[in-house]
Amino acid sequence: MIVSVSRRTDIPAFYFDWFCHRLNEGFVDVVNPFNRKQVSRIPLKSEAVDCIVFWTKDPAPMIGRLDTLSTYQYCVQISITPYGRNIETNIRPKTDIIKTAQDLSRRIGRERVVWRYDPILLNDSYSISHHLEWFSMAFDTLAPYVERCVISFIDLYAKAKKNTQGLNLHELSADEMNELAAGLSQIAKGSGVTLQTCSEEIDIEQYGIGHGACIDGKMIERITGKPIVARKAKSQRPLCNCVESFDIGGYDTCVHGCRYCYANASAEKARQGFEAHNPLSSVLTGELMGDEKITVHE
Repeated sequence: MIVSVSRRTDIPAFYFDWFCHRLNEGFVDVVNPFNRKQVSRIPLKSEAVDCIVFWTKDPAPMIGRLDTLSTYQYCVQISITPYGRNIETNIRPKTDIIKTAQDLSRRIGRERVVWRYDPILLNDSYSISHHLEWFSMAFDTLAPYVERCVISFIDLYAKAKKNTQGLNLHELSADEMNELAAGLSQIAKGSGVTLQTCSEEIDIEQYGIGHGACIDGKMIERITGKPIVARKAKSQRPLCNCVESFDIGGYDTCVHGCRYCYANASAEKARQGFEAHNPLSSVLTGELMGDEKITVHE
């Protein structure tokens, strides 16, 4: 079993104590976001978990607790982007997060740390030239500490359109994507870092950027040293190449305040979810009420 921690919220940054407690308890309960009475109980004992895939914008809380993960195989995807507090309203300075990413890589190995330059958005302030300049600076500091960098171009879902009003964002054209891909590829050329896309229809392999997978079965096999029997994930977007996993996060719980985020209806709902968190609960936010149907997964 592969456990995703998490596409829906930043558990390493905000809920890592809770996650470590769930590891000690040996299971986690995940509430269906569309029906609170449907609950999946996911085993977390190390013998039941093939790999844990962490997603985060700030892995700092993990650094002092890596011993908790000593019996698990895992990798960490870190999103590091050029945006300021007008877009990512509650993020530590990027230079500090880069230093934390370097520290994590030194501790667990660069093969287990993935840099996500994601999502790429454009407006008057964040132009193509700005992206390439910032990416070049960050690449110089991160390339020795990662083996791959995953990029994606922003999809303006309904939530993102609502929360980004006033930023003058637009869906990127094919020409803009190609120009960015050519520039990013040139920066990475000869570094040994693989550039990949995430759930993108556009073909930019001519620049050496192939279609990737965030939960990558082949990468996980290399990390764990054993074959992974997992089908392509059915619940993700059609263009997603990820293998199946169990995501243990919850929507409307991440308080980084990224205005482009698809997982929060609003900053206020995310704050309410965060404040409802109980680090001793079996669920991420709130409590089970006793009338749920709990399905135990093996």
